Amino acid sequence: MKTINKITSLGDMKIFRSVLSLMLVLVATVLVSCGSPTASAPPTYTPEKLQTIKTYRIPVDVARDRMNTLGGFVENEDWVNVKTFIHGPLGLLRRDLRYLSDALLPDDKAQAKELAQDIFVSLENLDAAALDKDSKTATSEYKQALADFENYMDLIPDA
Repeated sequence: MKTINKITSLGDMKIFRSVLSLMLVLVATVLVSCGSPTASAPPTYTPEKLQTIKTYRIPVDVARDRMNTLGGFVENEDWVNVKTFIHGPLGLLRRDLRYLSDALLPDDKAQAKELAQDIFVSLENLDAAALDKDSKTATSEYKQALADFENYMDLIPDA
């Protein structure tokens, strides 16, 4: 008799485990299907953020305007002024672009930082070309820096 009772309790235990597993699966399915992701609005520029961007943009706009002067020096093969201009009036451009990039939305920030890096690579190559008095490379690097600068400025929202 004891063996029959033991077999029955083992059978009941297997059924109980199966029913419990099925119940847990059903509860999990109901919870997952009833839960919906919260829809969040895409990030936008707030008036405060636009004001910050406007403030950080001032020295960058000045540097962009000065790029034309640099182009004149490159065109005239005035290597001393090319080097002086890169390290003088454009010397704080790296910092200014970093501040401005950090004020942008995350998607724009990544692209802006990449373009800023491209600008600096071109300016560094231009500086080296000026040292070597290599007109062809200097002109090419200046044009590339200018194109990257324009692409960078296209990312910046109007305040």
